[in-house]
Amino acid sequence: MFIKIKRRKNMNIQEYDLMNCIMKQDYVNQRILSEITGYSLGKVNSSLKKLTELGYLDEKMQCTPKVYEELEDKKPNNAIILAAGFGMRMVPINVEVPKGILEIKDEPLIERLIKQLQEAGIFKIDIVVGFMKEQYDYLIDKYHVNLIYNKDYMTKNNLYSLKCVMDKVGNTYILPCDLWCFENPFSEREWYSWYMLSNREVEESNVRINRKKEIVETKKNELGNQMFGISYILKEEAEVLKENILRLSKEREYSYAFWEEAAMKNGKMILKPREVSQNLVYEINTLEELRELDEDSNQLNSDIISLISKVLSCDTKEIVEIKALKKGMTNRSFEFSCRGERYIMRVPGEGTDKMINRKNEYNVYQALEGQNICDPVCYMSPETGYKITKFLDNARVCDPYAEEDVQKCMKKLRGFHECKLQVNHEFDLFGQIEYYESLRNGTKSMYRDYEETKRKVYELKTYIDKAPKNIALTHIDAVPDNFLFTGDEIRLIDWEYAGMQDVHVDIAMFAIYAMYDREHVEKLIDAYFDNACERAIRIKIYAYIAVCGFLWSNWCEYKSICGVEFGEYSLRQYRYAKDYYKIVKEELSREGKEENV
Repeated sequence: MFIKIKRRKNMNIQEYDLMNCIMKQDYVNQRILSEITGYSLGKVNSSLKKLTELGYLDEKMQCTPKVYEELEDKKPNNAIILAAGFGMRMVPINVEVPKGILEIKDEPLIERLIKQLQEAGIFKIDIVVGFMKEQYDYLIDKYHVNLIYNKDYMTKNNLYSLKCVMDKVGNTYILPCDLWCFENPFSEREWYSWYMLSNREVEESNVRINRKKEIVETKKNELGNQMFGISYILKEEAEVLKENILRLSKEREYSYAFWEEAAMKNGKMILKPREVSQNLVYEINTLEELRELDEDSNQLNSDIISLISKVLSCDTKEIVEIKALKKGMTNRSFEFSCRGERYIMRVPGEGTDKMINRKNEYNVYQALEGQNICDPVCYMSPETGYKITKFLDNARVCDPYAEEDVQKCMKKLRGFHECKLQVNHEFDLFGQIEYYESLRNGTKSMYRDYEETKRKVYELKTYIDKAPKNIALTHIDAVPDNFLFTGDEIRLIDWEYAGMQDVHVDIAMFAIYAMYDREHVEKLIDAYFDNACERAIRIKIYAYIAVCGFLWSNWCEYKSICGVEFGEYSLRQYRYAKDYYKIVKEELSREGKEENV
C-alpha cells in the first residue's frame, strides 16, 4: 500500500528552476531568464506571474520571506553513499579494490564525492559497505564519516543497502560510490526531491523524462535516459520510499532490485528529474571506462592485467573488450580480447582457497595436456588458481533434457574414462564430507535431521567399499554446464575437483546437478553404458547419488556461511541423499543383500 503524499500548493519544476536562477543573480528581465533556463519567453512570463500569485516574488520580482522559510524546511541534512556491491563489471580490478576506491587523477572516487558533499555543507555522511569493507575504514578518520555494514551484500542488490539506513532518509542525498562528477552536484539549497539522469539516451535504462518533466517507465524497445543514481529525497517522499522499501524487501522477487524500484508508483517515479549533460558525470563500470577517463590511473596497473600482459606478451592497452561473465558457484571470470583473439580469465571466488587445492588442479591439467578433452589452457597458476583459456567460439553447454546432447556427452565422458589417466591425488568422497562439515566451525547444520541423514549415508560406505570399481582420473564435477559443444567437438571444462576416484562417480554427479528424477537417472545410466549396465553397478551409482548429494549439501552449507546461496539446488542435493539411500536399500532388499548395508 502506497502512502499518499499531502502536498502544499508549491511551484512546479520549471518555476523552481526560475527561482534558482533569480536567487543566483537577481531578476534582470524575462528574456535573459529565458536564455539562461532554456524555457520559452511565454513559459517564463506565465511562471513569473504564478510565482507572484503564490507569494514567492513581490511586485519588484524580489524573493519574499516565504522563499527562505521553504528553503530552510527543505535544506539538505545528510547523505548516504551506497558502496556495498561487488561491481562485477569492473573485473579484474574489483578483485583487488572495491569500486569506490578506484582512483581518477590520483583521487579515489568516493573521496571526491565526500569532498563535494562537504563543500555543500553536508557533513553527516553514512556509507553502506560490504565487499572489501575494510578498505573504507580509513574514511572514518579522514572525513569523520560513518560506516554501516550490509551483511546481505553478496546475495542482494542495493535496495537492501538502503534498507540498512532508511531511518536516516529525509532531506537526504542518496548516491552510489562509483561516479566522477566534474561539477559539484550538491548544494546548500534544494527545492524538491529529484533523481539525476543524463540527457543521453541508452538501451540499458528503463526510465525516461517525458514532456511533463516526469520520470516514467520506458515502453518496449524504447530508449531511456541514462540513470546516475544520485538523488535528493525530501521528508515527504522519504515516507513513501521507506514504506515501499519495507514492502519490496519482503518479496523474494526483489532480492536483486535496485533501490530506484521503491521510488516508482504506477509507472512513474515519485522524484522529479534532474537532467544533466552526459559530459558532466561519468559512471565507472568497466576497466575501459576507467582507462578512457584516466589512462594513467593507478588501478590500471592491476596485477591481473599485468599477468595477462606477461602471458600473452602484449601491452596492457591491447587488453580490451573486458566483459564480466555470469558469476559461477566457485569463481569470478571475465572475457577479454587481445590482438583479435578472445580469452577467458578465471579468478577464484570467495572461500575457494579452503575448498580447492590449486596444485592438484594444476597437475590434472598437466595430465590432460594433448588429450583434446579439456578447454585450451594458455596459463594456469598452481599458487593463485588464476587461469587463462582461449575462448571457444559459438560454444553452448549441454541441455540435460535433450536426449541427443546427453548421449553425446556420455560418449565423451566414457571416452575420457577409458583413457585411464593418472594423477597423484584422490578425491575422497567421505573425506570431503568431513572436511566441508569442519569448515562450519561447529555451526549446526540447517537441517534438523542432519545427523540421522549422515548416519544413513555412511551406512552406504560399507557397500561402496566392497563394490567393484574402475579407478582413474575422474572429473568429479562432470555436470551439464561443463560440457561445451563447439561445432563437432565436445570439451569438458572446469577440473577443479578432479582426482583419482571410481569413474562412475561422474555419472552420479551429472544426474544430481541436472536435478534429474528417477526416470532420467535411468536413461542417463543407459546412455553411458549403451543399455548394458550391470545391476550391481547401477545400484552402486544410486549409492553415489546419495553420497554425492550429501557431499554437495555440505558444500552449500559452507558457501551459505560465506554469504552465497543456491536456493533449490542445495535443497535438492540434501533430498538426493535421503531418497537414494532408500532406493539403494530397496534394491538390495530385493536381492536379499540387505546385510551388505
